[in-house]
Amino acid sequence: MTMMLTRLIPIPAILLFLLFLSCKSPSKMPDTSKTSLDWQGSYSGIVPCADCEGIATTIVLNADKSYALSTHYLGKDQTVNNANGTFSWNKEGNTIMLNGMKNGPLYYKVVENQLIQLDQQGKTITGPNANRYILAKSDNAITNKYWKLIEVMGKPVIVDSQQSREPHMILHIDNNRVSGNGGCNNFSGTYQLEANNRIHFSPLAATKMACMSSMEVEDQFFKALETADSYYSKGDSLQLIRARMAPLARFVAVYLR
Repeated sequence: MTMMLTRLIPIPAILLFLLFLSCKSPSKMPDTSKTSLDWQGSYSGIVPCADCEGIATTIVLNADKSYALSTHYLGKDQTVNNANGTFSWNKEGNTIMLNGMKNGPLYYKVVENQLIQLDQQGKTITGPNANRYILAKSDNAITNKYWKLIEVMGKPVIVDSQQSREPHMILHIDNNRVSGNGGCNNFSGTYQLEANNRIHFSPLAATKMACMSSMEVEDQFFKALETADSYYSKGDSLQLIRARMAPLARFVAVYLR
């Protein structure tokens, strides 16, 4: 009987040890850009270029780990280069690599609402232009909306019966296209959104109609688009701004039915 008790004594100790292990909380995996950020979307910016005015770059990252890339070498020609493929994450979950990319940057660090271009070895770019290698996530608050012009250069815009259409613009998220009407002529071009609510428009192409009463508004509208370098949006209102001057143009969103 004594021998049997001696053999049974270690069993409760083993059970307690197993119970202790089962009650321990599993170690929590650290948050990464891959797991904690809303990284899907479109990112745009103008990065430095050795022999041009800058490279207008747009990257769209999709949930299925596919990407669409477009680049335009400013000051050279109007050619837009497009590429599609898949991307992969590094083991730390903070950097993506564009798989199969042969002529262009491979690596981008993913941070809140930004992609930071890295060098060809995946290292941080240094030097005086380091802060220019940033692509900003497109502001869904201003893209793919019909923005009706209500004020330009400090003057209210009043649409009269002689105007063919009301002045407006739409910032399309696909290929960063801008289109609209100045009150007389249709226009189109491209735009780039950058960090800190920066915006730039390309030279615009427009039809050549002549209208009786809306040409002054149209000319001022086009000038506002050419000179704007930032924007401010709140709810259904949008302002285009130059430096810290008064707004160049004001818009309200119109929801078509």
